[in-house]
Amino acid sequence: MAQIVFYTKLGCTTAARQVELLKQSGHDVEVCDLLAHPWTAEELLSYFGDLPVEACFNEKSPRVRSGEIDPAAFEREAAIGLMLTDHLLIHRPLMKSGATRRCGFDLAAVHAWVGLGTEVYRQCAAEDLNACSQPATSPQQCP
Repeated sequence: MAQIVFYTKLGCTTAARQVELLKQSGHDVEVCDLLAHPWTAEELLSYFGDLPVEACFNEKSPRVRSGEIDPAAFEREAAIGLMLTDHLLIHRPLMKSGATRRCGFDLAAVHAWVGLGTEVYRQCAAEDLNACSQPATSPQQCP
C-alpha cells in the first residue's frame, strides 16, 4: 500500500475521518500541520497542478466566507502569494505519495490514485468527506 504525507489543519475532525479511511484501506499516513509548514510557491503549485485558481482556495476560510477574499478575482501568482501569508486560505488536505501530489479529498479521485478498500469506498460513497464536521459551538472550528 501507499505511504501518504497528509497536510491538514491539526484537530480537524473531517481530516481525521479522511486519514482513518486511508488507514483502513491499508495505507501508511503521516499527518503534518499544514498551518505550520514553511510553504514555498513552488511547493504549493506542485499540489495544485492544473486546478483552477478558485479550487486552490479553502472555501471555508473565514476570509473567504466573509467575502473579504473572492477566489475568482485572483490570478494564480497573486493567489499563491496570499496563501503563503495566510495558510488557512489553502484548500486541504494536501497529500503526496511518491512523486504524485494532490489537493483536496475527492473520494473517487483518491480511490483511483492510491486505492481504497472496496468496503471503505462503498461505505463512504454517500458521505461528504469535505464538509466541516465540527459543531458550530466548538471552540476549534475548521476554517
